[in-house]
Amino acid sequence: MSDGSRILNVAKTFIESCSDVAPQQRMKLYDQWAETYEQDHSLIGYRAPHQTVDFLNANFSGSREQVLVLDVACGSGWVAKLMAELGFRNFVGVDGSKGMLEQAAKTGLYQDLRLALLGTEPLPAQTDGFDVVMIVGALRHGFVPVSVVRELCYAAKPGGYVCMSRVDPKLESGDKYKVCLEKELQLMEDEGLWTRVISQEMDRYVIDVNNYLKDQHDDKYLYGTMYLYRKALN
Repeated sequence: MSDGSRILNVAKTFIESCSDVAPQQRMKLYDQWAETYEQDHSLIGYRAPHQTVDFLNANFSGSREQVLVLDVACGSGWVAKLMAELGFRNFVGVDGSKGMLEQAAKTGLYQDLRLALLGTEPLPAQTDGFDVVMIVGALRHGFVPVSVVRELCYAAKPGGYVCMSRVDPKLESGDKYKVCLEKELQLMEDEGLWTRVISQEMDRYVIDVNNYLKDQHDDKYLYGTMYLYRKALN
């Protein structure tokens, strides 16, 4: 199969995974996709794991070997593998796909892996339990609801970090999600739950596969934003 054909097939699968289907149906797709997930996403220029891990690393102070990381929507373990290259050693992963968790287990990086469909089930994490909470790629319409952001904050230790990234799909639902997320982030800051350390735009989150399929390459990439918050000490 040519590279063009492979990218075309991945683009179609990516669009299917983002379509407005029931969460359980989406997880079945991810179960089937798990073994080739990282390779396929690399083909469509998915740079969110690399960019978000670098973003955290540039703004994190502390002993990377000692901290405990909660990797939410951990998928195949891509984020943990990148963090391990930078000295992070202790991971707990959460995902809604059994197939993805099986791939994550093969990395040998996680002390524990937990199955949970976020938004319909509580985040299976101890309150005030983690030095760093990561979520990459799942903050979008139809995936992880905005309400879960509070659970991420609750899981962090006082003074711990919550690092998030999200994409900006060119859809009305994407715009609504962005507005709701930004409102919730600000409300939580106003409530004194955390403070924003830094936020940064992502100029190449992933190839815009809809335009790719239409052979419209004038605006090739989707954009996004990365956020780093620090939980209040009390």
